[in-house]
Amino acid sequence: MKLAKNLGVATIAVAISFTAVGAKSAQAALVNYGFTVNTTSGDNFSQYFGSFQYDDSTLTNTGLETLGVENGLAVAFNYLGTNYTEGDDTDFNSFPIASFNNGEVLGLSYFVADQFAIASDPNTPNVGGNNFYLIDQSVNTTQVGTVSYAKVPEPLAVGGTAIASVMGLWMQRKKRATKVVG
Repeated sequence: MKLAKNLGVATIAVAISFTAVGAKSAQAALVNYGFTVNTTSGDNFSQYFGSFQYDDSTLTNTGLETLGVENGLAVAFNYLGTNYTEGDDTDFNSFPIASFNNGEVLGLSYFVADQFAIASDPNTPNVGGNNFYLIDQSVNTTQVGTVSYAKVPEPLAVGGTAIASVMGLWMQRKKRATKVVG
């Protein structure tokens, strides 16, 4: 009887975990990404961190697509101790943008005058990318690093995994206590 009860609890815990991790919302969701800029040349060798968020309701996950501020794109980036947002992009009404190919993030196209750009190529601003450029006052660009992107897990997925882990530990503890008594 105890084995059946423990098996039932374990099954529920695993089901909750898989549901939380594998669930894809039928509704639009805000999606969060973190990014890291690794500078490999220039005067400021270091790593710089940022994030962006967007509403995925208009993505079709087919072909090349872009989302902008009209889709809820928000950018936060700390470079050399200054915090930048999407409002610092000089073409704020049209940019920054996040680019996708078949639903996979290609990267940002984000330009802050006389400072930096994140793009695939500054000459093709309509496609985001993973290069980091410094921009001087003459609008000359010099690639000084790369950008890597990582999706930030949704709280539901993290919570489901935590619940399953706690239930597993609780069952293991209970099993040990039964062996000691019996």
